[in-house]
Amino acid sequence: MEKRRETRIALGAKGLLLALLIGISLTAPVAAQERVTFKEGTNQIEVEIGGKPAARYYYGGPWLKPFLHEVRAASGTVVTRGYPVIRTAGESQDHFWHHGFWYGHGDINGVDFWREFTGDPKEDAKFKLPIGRFTLIGKPSVSSTPAGGVISAEYELEAPGKKILGTLRQRFRFQRVGAQTVIDAEITVLADRGIVLRMGDTEEGSFGLRFADAFKQDRGAVLTNSDGLRTTEKVWGKRAAWVDYSTKIGEESVGVTIFDHPSNPKHPTFWHARGYGLCGVNPFGERDFLGDKTRDGGLTISPGSSLRFRYRVAIHPGSIEQSDPAASLADFARQR
Repeated sequence: MEKRRETRIALGAKGLLLALLIGISLTAPVAAQERVTFKEGTNQIEVEIGGKPAARYYYGGPWLKPFLHEVRAASGTVVTRGYPVIRTAGESQDHFWHHGFWYGHGDINGVDFWREFTGDPKEDAKFKLPIGRFTLIGKPSVSSTPAGGVISAEYELEAPGKKILGTLRQRFRFQRVGAQTVIDAEITVLADRGIVLRMGDTEEGSFGLRFADAFKQDRGAVLTNSDGLRTTEKVWGKRAAWVDYSTKIGEESVGVTIFDHPSNPKHPTFWHARGYGLCGVNPFGERDFLGDKTRDGGLTISPGSSLRFRYRVAIHPGSIEQSDPAASLADFARQR
């Protein structure tokens, strides 16, 4: 009897070892295929996950701000609008400065770092504030590990007359989590030039996302926030931990959830979530969001100090009900 028991234990151990070996052989290639790699070009970096395009990072050249463009779901479907980088007949061509995913703010010390010149004198004359730009310091750096790939860069906050107000530090991490493409953005504004930085109260900011036209509400897209509110009429200007845009592109159901990290100033943040495909994650614009002109939602960064903002973008298959935003937010919150 004891002999039989030893035999069963031995067979069990062999079976376990075999299962582990099979598991390794099945999962190892998948892990290798999901590695994040980068291809550097002129004023742009192509991001690949598993050897397939996932996004492009544009900086310098003709652009006043860096941005992520041609951002894709795991299926390869592009979820961002092409204009103005790629001009496609029939696609919307409003708001020249809405390209992909970017960071900017409409009032930093009275300078507009949200909008960009369109090239149309009549349109550009409508801007109420002078337009600033983010000027690259050095060159973006890239790194890749089994946990994901990272692009990091620093920019000067350049006001007209080449006056430097401070520094903007960006860090984007890319990874595949199950069937989702996940991009974590870390944005730090530094008052490192001996100047007080005033992030003014305006709805024009701050972490911006312009989705493909299929994400417009009037084309069937559904906007949902973490409190269960739906439609831009109910989501816009409200505070929430996350907002999701879900739609169909052809026969594919796809969604994008944007998360506000709990460590961010004023979490949960306000959302400039428009039904035409723009989502601005903006903790500053209280005057407009609350409809109270007596409020001032601006923040001041004293010399030698900084403000850090962290956001997660999860591109998921299916509707928001088919994803798990609570789990993704909990995972994001654990990262310090």
